[in-house]
Amino acid sequence: MGIRRLVPRFNTRVVVYDSGSEGVAVKAVQRMQALGYSQVYVLRGGTAAWAAAGRVLFQGVNLPSKTFGELVELHLGTPHITAQELAQRQARGDNLVVLDGRPLSEFAKMNIPGGICCPNGELALRIGQMAPDPNTTVVINCAGRTRSIIGAQTLINMGIPNPVLALKNGTQGWYLVDLPLEHGNRRRHPLTPPEEDLSARRAQASALAQRHGATMVTAPEVRSWLQATDRSCFVLDVRTPEEFAQGSLAGAQSAPGGQLLQATDQYVGVRGARLVLVDDDGVRAPVVASWLRQMGWQAHVLQDGVRAHLDAIPVARQPAPISHATPLSVAEAARRQQAGQLTVLDLRASFAYRTAHLPGSVWSIRPQVVAQLQSMKLAADLAVLLVADEPDVAHLAALDLTEAGYGPVHLLEGGLQAW
Repeated sequence: MGIRRLVPRFNTRVVVYDSGSEGVAVKAVQRMQALGYSQVYVLRGGTAAWAAAGRVLFQGVNLPSKTFGELVELHLGTPHITAQELAQRQARGDNLVVLDGRPLSEFAKMNIPGGICCPNGELALRIGQMAPDPNTTVVINCAGRTRSIIGAQTLINMGIPNPVLALKNGTQGWYLVDLPLEHGNRRRHPLTPPEEDLSARRAQASALAQRHGATMVTAPEVRSWLQATDRSCFVLDVRTPEEFAQGSLAGAQSAPGGQLLQATDQYVGVRGARLVLVDDDGVRAPVVASWLRQMGWQAHVLQDGVRAHLDAIPVARQPAPISHATPLSVAEAARRQQAGQLTVLDLRASFAYRTAHLPGSVWSIRPQVVAQLQSMKLAADLAVLLVADEPDVAHLAALDLTEAGYGPVHLLEGGLQAW
């Protein structure tokens, strides 16, 4: 479940809040206490009380990481290029390559014409493959600003000989000056790592990590950190999701390096935690650790990476959510829906819902499922079908619905892919 990934230690002090009048925070605390968390609190009055006390409320997502990216450009003077300048240089046939620092899923939605997907966490390892000619200008882009800045500055910090530029305002800036974008591409960096310059890259990455205080730690040290009851420790595999799927340290979390830097709050939920980064090449983890150190995290690199003898990462006992959702096959779901015997709630991310969803389904989020059905004024005994990427989310939503008197509640067998 999400909370166990973000807050792995059950005695961590956790403060939960909502607007102050929704009741969602209280429900969340109850669920966390049922899972075994012992120091969970509700912020009295929520965001309304926070604002009334003269405190600042922020808008947007991943603000710590994005703010850091802006500060990097301010303090280091990361060079940039505008969309118009890049388009002119492409039209002239200049010796340049455009590397998109976002994950492939984002790249496939839209990309700068001719761009190649090479997420920021891969740049330091693969730049020799992507721009073997030292005279090639390397342009890093993202959707907006900060990943372009961090990607470009990563290569500059590594000391590569190529000219490096960040595309100002990314694909958004490109679109806003009426330049065409490409869609549906899956061009990406080579999946096999380079061998000819790997030792040199390792030396550069190690020096960069040391410069910013990211130390190399041994497996016994990390084992002692993981067993500590007074401080949290996260083991983060910064390789690609495909590499992680082929095998990693037992209990490690997949945290592709570029996204870990861009959205650290989506991987680590505890301030002051130890972060242990692993890879299999000795390049990616040190480079990412150097940035995390500058962001204020106590990041370290595990010696031998995914080949270390760390044993299974200890995970405290976690009660499974009481399942009130019974599986329903695609054929039976389609039959019942056509007969008007089923209400379908989609609990996936809003973008995933906009991309594709079951006919007649309604998008919702787990804390709001009861209010959603109440607003629809449906009969309490009408069957509900939940569509979710994470079964635990669906089971908790089913628990909420059952407690509110709705049911029966079903979970679509195989999810949207099966449909």
